[in-house]
Amino acid sequence: MSEKTLTAQETKDMLLATAKEMLHKGLVEGTAGNLAARLPDGNVVLTPSSLPYESMTLEDLVVCDLDGNVLDGTRGPTSEKALHLTVLREYDDVHATIHSHAMYATMFAVTRTPVPAVIEEFVVFVGGDVGVAEYCTTGTDELAVEVAKHLGDRSAVLMANHGLFTIGRDPQHAMHVAALVERTAQIIWGAKQIGEVIPIPDEVNKTFAGYYRYGRTGKF
Repeated sequence: MSEKTLTAQETKDMLLATAKEMLHKGLVEGTAGNLAARLPDGNVVLTPSSLPYESMTLEDLVVCDLDGNVLDGTRGPTSEKALHLTVLREYDDVHATIHSHAMYATMFAVTRTPVPAVIEEFVVFVGGDVGVAEYCTTGTDELAVEVAKHLGDRSAVLMANHGLFTIGRDPQHAMHVAALVERTAQIIWGAKQIGEVIPIPDEVNKTFAGYYRYGRTGKF
């Protein structure tokens, strides 16, 4: 997922701006949700625990190593740091992670229903259907491992009875994926009130999934 390499300051600026955007887009309420991004030195910047996004500043962000040791910051990192750090350890091509409580995506999560890839754009940016990770308690290593295993060929996964987790090459990219999954979940929910949701032909889905792989790995 590499494009232009951001500096540490640019990464922190983008992470903070994306956190505020997540709130403004209605993907979270209050202090729910959390974000992380890989820094050029290999460490990770995370949003702090239980702090309103409206008042959050750059000084509130927390830098940890990939083992979760705090290296910089006066606050504690998100209580779900294991979720982000496990994914970043597992996938070198991932540079940003977002956990949100987007309403329509969470409707699918609480019914443990995958979000089907029925729109071409969705396949290009997400890779295919968004599956549901098994339920594990919030903040545990078990949840982190369970979520991570769904992201090898997808940029999003639903967390059963919890919410949505997305990845990207930078915080804005991970936000785009989150907004796209939420919008698609809303479209599908509405479409089902009208009639049957018709899938994209398999061959077309396969072609567009190849575009996703190329964007992530450089290989079809």
